[in-house]
Amino acid sequence: MRPTSSVARRAFAESRISTGSFALLFAVVAYAQAFGYDASFPTLRDRMQFAESFADNMALRTMYGFPHDLLSTGGYTAWRVGGVLSIVAAAWALLAAIRVLRAEEDSGRQELVLSGIVGRRGAYLAAITAIAAGAAVLWLATLLGLVGGGLDAGGSAFLALAIVSPVPVFAGVGALASQFAPTRRLATGMASAVLALAFVTRVIADTSAGLSWLRWASPLGWVEEMRAFSSARPEVLALPLISGAALLTLAGAIALRRDVGSGLLRSRDRSSPRLGLLSSPVALALRGERGVLVAWLAGVGIFAFVIGSLAKTVAGAGLSADLERELQKVGGAAITTPAGYVGLTFLFLVLALSLFACSQVAAARSEEAEGRLETLFALPVGRRDWLGGRLALAAAATVVLALAAGALAWAGAASQGADVSLSQMLEAGANCLPAALLFGAFGALALALAPRASAAIAYGLVAVAFVWELLGALLGAPGWMLGLSPFHHVGLLPAEPFRAVAALVMLGLAAATALAAAWAFRRRDLSAA
Repeated sequence: MRPTSSVARRAFAESRISTGSFALLFAVVAYAQAFGYDASFPTLRDRMQFAESFADNMALRTMYGFPHDLLSTGGYTAWRVGGVLSIVAAAWALLAAIRVLRAEEDSGRQELVLSGIVGRRGAYLAAITAIAAGAAVLWLATLLGLVGGGLDAGGSAFLALAIVSPVPVFAGVGALASQFAPTRRLATGMASAVLALAFVTRVIADTSAGLSWLRWASPLGWVEEMRAFSSARPEVLALPLISGAALLTLAGAIALRRDVGSGLLRSRDRSSPRLGLLSSPVALALRGERGVLVAWLAGVGIFAFVIGSLAKTVAGAGLSADLERELQKVGGAAITTPAGYVGLTFLFLVLALSLFACSQVAAARSEEAEGRLETLFALPVGRRDWLGGRLALAAAATVVLALAAGALAWAGAASQGADVSLSQMLEAGANCLPAALLFGAFGALALALAPRASAAIAYGLVAVAFVWELLGALLGAPGWMLGLSPFHHVGLLPAEPFRAVAALVMLGLAAATALAAAWAFRRRDLSAA
C-alpha cells in the first residue's frame, strides 16, 4: 500500500499549482457573491425588485441555471455560484483524470511506474486518489469562501458539496475517455464533448418549461436539484456518487486489461502521406493546432451569437438606476440597452480570448516538453524565428476569433431586432484584443523564463486579474489598485467609448514583453517535461 500512496502523492503534487489556482478561484468567487448580495440588496424591497427582474430571465438561466430562491443570500449564492462553478469543477475533473491517466501513458512514465512494484490496479487507484484529494481541496476552498462571505457553515458545506458533486462523474468520463482514446488530445476532445452535451441539456431544461425534466438527465442539472439553501435535497447526492463510481469502475476494468500506451480506439499504423502545411515551422504549428482553432472558433462563435440574440430580452428588464449600480458591483447584467448588455458580457469574451492566448503558450511548451524542438533547431531554424512565428500565429488566431465573435454577436442581435450595427459589434470584438494579446505576451515571457510552470503562470495571471476586476470594485478598492488588472482598462463597447490610450499602452506592453521573451528564450537551455 505504501508504493501506491507514494504514486498518489506524486500525482497530487504535480497538479498542486493548477489545483491551487482553481481553489483560489472557487474561494474568491464564493466569497464575492455571498458578501456582495448582502451589501447590494440590504432590504427586502431591494431583493424583491431584483427577484422580479431576473427570476424569469432566460438569458441569465442560460448562464446560471434555474433560481429557486432569490430573496435570501444563500439562495442567491447557490444560483450564482453553483451554476458556474459546478461547470468549472466538471472541467477540472475531466482534465485531471486525463492528465493522471492518458497523459502519463503518452509521456512513457506509466511504463516506468508499472515496471516497479506498483501494479496496474495500484497505479489506477493512486490516480483516482489524487483526483479525490484535489476535489477535497476545491470543496474546502469553496466552503471557506462561503463562510467568509457570511453564510452559515452547515448550508455552506452542503452548497460546496453540491458544487463539486460533478467531479466523480466527469472524472469517470475523463478516465473512460483515457481508455478509449490513444492520445491525450483525442481523450480531451471526447470528454469535452460529453461536458458540452451535459451543459446544453441543462440549458434546455432551464429555459423550456415543458422540458424541465431534462434537468435529471444532466449531472449539471443535479446540482440545481440539490437546492442548497432552499429546501435542500441531500438524497440527490446519490446520483453523482453512483454514476461516478460506475464510470470509474468501468474505466478501471478496461485499464487492467488493455495494452499500456494504446487505446480501445486503434490508431492507424499506415496512411497516405499528407504534406500540406509543412513548408515552415509556423505552417507546421498551424497544422497541429487547426483542430483546436476550429473548436475555439465554434465555441466563441456560439457564445457570441447567444449574447447577441439575448441582448434585447435582457435589456428590457427595467431596473432602477440604484439597483443597476449595485448589480454592476456583483457582476450582474444591470444594463438597460442592448448595446450596454453586449458591452458588459463582452468582458467575458475578453476572458475567453485571454485564455485562448494562454492555450497557445501551453501548446508551444508541449512542443518543447515532447522533445520536438531539438530536432527543429538542428535545422536552419532560429529560436527567435520559431517563437516569433508561434506568437504571430497566436495573435492572428486571436484576431480571427475576436472579429468572428463581433460578427456573430451582431447576427444574433439582428435576428431579434436589437438596435446594434455590424460596425459597432466588430469594434467591440476588436476591443477585446489588447488585453488578450498582453496576457499572451506575459505567457510567452513565462515560457522563456520558467518553461515548466509557464502554462500555470499564464492561466493564473488571467484568473487573478479577472477575479480582481470583479472583486476589487465590490470591496471598494482604490482606483490605482483596480488598475492593476488589464480587464479594468477595457471599455465596454459599444455602450462606452473606446479607450484608445489604454489600448495603445497594453499593445505597447505586449510588444515589449514579447521582445523580452524572444531575447530570454534565445539564452536558455531547452527543458524537457
